[in-house]
Amino acid sequence: MPTQVILLEKIEKLGNMGEVVNVKPGYARNYLLPQSKALRATKDNIAYFEAQKASLEKANEEKKKEAEKQAKKLDGVKVAIVRQASESGQLYGSVTSRDIAEAVAEQSKESVTRGMVALNQNFKTIGLFPVDVVLHPEVKVEVMVNIARSMDEAEIQAKTGKAMITDDSNDQEDEAPAAEADAREELMEADALEAEKAREAEEAEKAAEEAAKAEEKSAARAEKKAAKAAEEEAEAEAEAAEAGDAAEASAPEDAEGEEKAE
Repeated sequence: MPTQVILLEKIEKLGNMGEVVNVKPGYARNYLLPQSKALRATKDNIAYFEAQKASLEKANEEKKKEAEKQAKKLDGVKVAIVRQASESGQLYGSVTSRDIAEAVAEQSKESVTRGMVALNQNFKTIGLFPVDVVLHPEVKVEVMVNIARSMDEAEIQAKTGKAMITDDSNDQEDEAPAAEADAREELMEADALEAEKAREAEEAEKAAEEAAKAEEKSAARAEKKAAKAAEEEAEAEAEAAEAGDAAEASAPEDAEGEEKAE
């Protein structure tokens, strides 16, 4: 059964901020909710979003502007990644989103994480590959990934725009161990990905707990401040009342003094 959520930011191919959409329970549980990209579409959460809509939109606009500045620095970046490969260009392993993020961050000196790299599957051959880096739901930039067997080969590929691949029947002998290496690599990557997802979910949950604690402390401070203000107001009213009583008590005495003087 689909889970209904309200989006806290634009999600490509899903919807814009504030839209209520139906998603798979696992997608909501493992990604949207722990990453604070959405809330369950309950009556209270929808009311909360409407109350916070202006501040959320303002925060989103600020993040977008920062992402646009970063995009200008990353636009046109080309990175070379050296890997072992057969003459046919088949890698003995693969190039992952993490590899690309680290290469782009090192060259550009900008903060780029694997989650920003839009990669549907790992690269398993040498060559030139355009890759999108998503800096914000509404801001992405394209970088060029140059996978080669050496830096010299990467330079040639960059100049020619073509992968340095040799068609040779003898490469078939290399393809069997390469395929085995790929299989092992895929298994290792799958395990690593699951571990990474678990770690990210744990960090997101911890961040959510800390945010809740901070909000609770803020509410407690606000309540304490309101209570103090009420107490001061009550004291001021009491003092005013005492002053009024004192004035009324002195009035007969003043009148009596005036009569004696007459």
